[in-house]
Amino acid sequence: MFTFLLVVHAIIAAALVTVILMQRSEGGGLTSSGSPAGLMSARGAADFLTRTTAILATIFVLMSIALAVLAATRSTTSVDTSLQRSAPVQQQAPAPSAPPAAAQPQGQPAPADNSGVPLAR
Repeated sequence: MFTFLLVVHAIIAAALVTVILMQRSEGGGLTSSGSPAGLMSARGAADFLTRTTAILATIFVLMSIALAVLAATRSTTSVDTSLQRSAPVQQQAPAPSAPPAAAQPQGQPAPADNSGVPLAR
């Protein structure tokens, strides 16, 4: 039921966009100059498009409210966990082992490589 109403809602939205784009920005109809001999005069087309826009807009708003109520009251029995991320495993880097303080002669710094890490003697 919900999917059917959602499809109808999308069709109404597309029709509303189409009717709005067919109107002239000055409030006119389909063409700039209408022929009174035609099936529909310019004024008649403008009235028709204005009424159609109002009707489609009203239906669109009412359908939006109905879909919101249906979505809020719809009960789901299961939760989709296919997109759930697992917690990243953080590995602890081993602490650099420093030589014991007793092994270092007093007053002389330990030799170091380019990274500044003391080398073991």
